[in-house]
Amino acid sequence: MSLKRVHNIADLRLAAKKRLPKMIFDYIDGGADDEQTLRRNTAAFRDIGLVQNTLTDVSTIDTSVEIMGAKSALPFVIAPTATSRLFNPRFGERAVAGAAQQAGIPYSMSTLGSVPFDEISAIHTGPKWFQLYVWRDHSLVEALLTKAKAAGFTALILTVDTPVAGNRERDPKNDFTIPPVITPRTAWYGAQRPGFMWDIVSTPMIGPANVEAPAGMGVVDFINSQFDPTVTWDYVRWLRGVWDGPIAIKGISRPTDVEKLVEAGADCVWISNHGGRQLDTAPATIDLLPEIREATAGRAQIVLDSGIRRGSDIVKALAMGADAVAIGRAYLFGLAAAGEPGVAKAIEILQTELERTLALIGVPSVKDLDEQILHRNR
Repeated sequence: MSLKRVHNIADLRLAAKKRLPKMIFDYIDGGADDEQTLRRNTAAFRDIGLVQNTLTDVSTIDTSVEIMGAKSALPFVIAPTATSRLFNPRFGERAVAGAAQQAGIPYSMSTLGSVPFDEISAIHTGPKWFQLYVWRDHSLVEALLTKAKAAGFTALILTVDTPVAGNRERDPKNDFTIPPVITPRTAWYGAQRPGFMWDIVSTPMIGPANVEAPAGMGVVDFINSQFDPTVTWDYVRWLRGVWDGPIAIKGISRPTDVEKLVEAGADCVWISNHGGRQLDTAPATIDLLPEIREATAGRAQIVLDSGIRRGSDIVKALAMGADAVAIGRAYLFGLAAAGEPGVAKAIEILQTELERTLALIGVPSVKDLDEQILHRNR
C-alpha cells in the first residue's frame, strides 16, 4: 500500500499487515489473554464526546508542550517499544528516532532496543528518554544508566507493570519468539512475505543491542529470568539516588500509588497498561486519568499511553489532565509499513488530526484545554 493511500492510523495498520509475516504482525497487534483491555483502550475514547467553543479565533494553533524538562513541538512523544528492528530489520529504532527528530518530539528508547545507544544519539540530537525495567542486578542497571547518560539521554522511564511477561496467546499459536526461530509454521508465514524475509536474513540478528541475553534465550524467558518480581518502592528511592534527571514511573493505575511516587522522588506519573499486553481486564487508561489527576494535584506531571489512534484522542486526554500522551502501536504500524517515512506519516496524521480538532472545538492552544470541551456519551 502506498503511503499516498494512507489517511489514518487504521490505514497504516493495514499497510503493516500487508508487509509483515503473520507472527510478527500479531506481535504488534495483539494483547494479553482475551484482549479485552486491548479493545477497551481504544473504545473508551469513543465514549467521550467533544463540545465546540464557537466564534473563537483559531487562525493560529499552538501544539507545543514541556514535559519532563523537555520542550516538544507536539503534545505526544514516542513511547519505548522493544526490538524495533523486528518490524523494520534494516533500520528499526534508527527510523523512529529520525522521524521524531524531524517532528521535534522526544524519543524514548527501550531497554530491549535493537540499536546501540550511540547510533540513536547521532540521529536524534533532541530530548531522549531511556526506559528501564526493574532488573535483579543493580550493577547492570548502573552500567546501563551510565551508557544512557553518556549518549545524551536526559530522562528515565521506569516500567513497573512487568514483574513477569503477560500472556500474549497469539505468540505461541504463531510459534513466535525473539529472536525468531524457524518452524514449519513461521516458514509458511515468512514465505508469504518474501521481501520482508529477505530483510531479515540479510541483516544482523535481531535482539537487544544494549544488554546481553544468554545465548539461545528468548526475550520472554529473559524477562522472566532477569526482571525482579520482589521489587518495592525502595527501588525507586534507590534509582533516584543514582539518576540525576527526571524520572517517570510507567504503569501507574491506582491513585494511591501517586502519593508513593511523589514521596519516592519521581517526577512523572505515566499511566499505562502496556497497551493491553500485560494484565487483561485492566481498565482503559483514559478511564483512570481523572482520579489519578486529582491525586497528583500538580505535584508531578502526567503522561498517558495505550489506545491513542486519533488526534482527537490526544485532545481528550489533555483536556482530562494529561500533560502529554505517548504513542506506541501507531508509529510501529508506520515503521512496519514503510520505515522512517511510515513513522513520519503516523506523526503527521496525528498532528493534522490534532490541529484540526483544536480548530473545530475552538481551542487554539493545547494549554487551554479543559473538561469544558468534553461530553460523556454514556
